[in-house]
Amino acid sequence: MRRIYATAEQLVAWTGRTAPCDVELLLARASQDIDAALLTALYATDEAGFPTDAAVQQALVDATCAQVEYWLAIGSDGITSAEQWDSVSIGPVSLSGHSNVPPTPVVVNGVEIAPRALRILLGAGLLPGEVLTC
Repeated sequence: MRRIYATAEQLVAWTGRTAPCDVELLLARASQDIDAALLTALYATDEAGFPTDAAVQQALVDATCAQVEYWLAIGSDGITSAEQWDSVSIGPVSLSGHSNVPPTPVVVNGVEIAPRALRILLGAGLLPGEVLTC
């Protein structure tokens, strides 16, 4: 069973905007990315793998919403991104970007995490994770 950490209603409350038509798909993809980022995080879970601590639950809701919010801001569907450059030249190299492009995501455990989602996970003490060996 896939874990989805946030609902459409929570995303609407987070962004203050109407949910996009593919909200369930975006929330599922964002939840998968959050799971991947937390690959080495330690926290108590129930049998289905959902966190049992209320603070961790809220952090995962908020991080999932922040991930979707970022994708909506950059025109992404969680798989591909919209064009990030106004113009590009090959030789001599010249790039021109948008003045209001959101910050670049950070790669955590091989997945791009939105800057706000990363701050939420760091603030909750879920990153960086540790691997314990016995």
